[in-house]
Amino acid sequence: MHNLKQHFLLDPSVTFLNHGSFGATPKPVYREYQRWQREMEKQPVEFLGRRITQLLADSRAELGKYLGTSGDNLVYTQNVTVSLNIVARSLELGTGDEVLATNHEYGAIDRTWRFLAKERGFIYINQPITTPLTTEAKFVEDVWQGVTRHTRVICLSHITSPTAIIFPIKEIIQRAREKGIITIIDGAHVAGQIPLYLDALGADFYGGNLHKWLCAPKGAGFLYVRPEMQPLLKPLIVSWGYESVAPSGSNFIDHNDWWGTRDHSAFLAVPAAIRFQQENHWDEVRQSCHQLVCEAQQRICKLTGLAPLHATRSAEIWFAQMAAAPLPADTDNLLLKNRLYDEYRIEIPLVEWNGNKLIRISVQGYNTKRDIDKLCKALTALL
Repeated sequence: MHNLKQHFLLDPSVTFLNHGSFGATPKPVYREYQRWQREMEKQPVEFLGRRITQLLADSRAELGKYLGTSGDNLVYTQNVTVSLNIVARSLELGTGDEVLATNHEYGAIDRTWRFLAKERGFIYINQPITTPLTTEAKFVEDVWQGVTRHTRVICLSHITSPTAIIFPIKEIIQRAREKGIITIIDGAHVAGQIPLYLDALGADFYGGNLHKWLCAPKGAGFLYVRPEMQPLLKPLIVSWGYESVAPSGSNFIDHNDWWGTRDHSAFLAVPAAIRFQQENHWDEVRQSCHQLVCEAQQRICKLTGLAPLHATRSAEIWFAQMAAAPLPADTDNLLLKNRLYDEYRIEIPLVEWNGNKLIRISVQGYNTKRDIDKLCKALTALL
């Protein structure tokens, strides 16, 4: 694989192994982002008053093709946290209802559900998932053990943030549909990292980030809603899209496209991010990145003598370009993270999850084996 570092704006003095936190945008995509910003500033009234509705529709249509759905089932948001807040705040949940998630969920989404549970009186449950993960069937059963007659919603990560695991969610979604349980999926790390076909997946609601693994500009995310579920949504921000004088035919789009004056340039640059990856043979890039992150995880586990959070013989089904490796229990995560950056200029997150110390390695097309070697050499010295 041809290394793509030349196409990114990253500081060359930093070994960047943290694509998963905020992503990184290639130069041609960033130029397109700035082009849209300049276009808006040339004639703001023309751009925001006459053109933006169609421009967003065209961009959503391109994103829909990429994600296996119609653009009419998508709206752009800043990120998954916004997307899932729209959904969670719309659902009429109350005393006696339960929302089921796992103990691998992202902190902002946990906080969203805990806040609403306190406000409205429903119960939010983080179902423990047995590690090391062994089979997809065992995962499904672990989740389903938390389902009761009071379960109204199942909210799951597709790829987890703290543990970097791909959850096999399709059977959960199918079972939930049969039981009349609403499914909400946090896909923050999915678009651009693994193939995603939203209509075929069948989730009721799916929030995704585009600024991470698709490499779109910061502030580009989406919310997908099955057509049958769109009437359930209420606007998170009430603005001119509510009671629109020029309705699109979809309250879902009207209520969520217009939040007052804001910069839509990141949304309009999404097609450029899709093209960049297509032009650079991204299936090959992803496979090369997977091999690098496999090597990194194996070498760190050998160094520490600790086993990963999944069966080692089936790594390909549990992670793609991002993986976690356990660290010794007495590791001072903050100190180690700071020393990796201050002394070795390695940018990488260390996570405390359910009493476990983890290091999370993200590998993107700009990374090389030399980056993994540098990380392992530093860990050998510091641990």
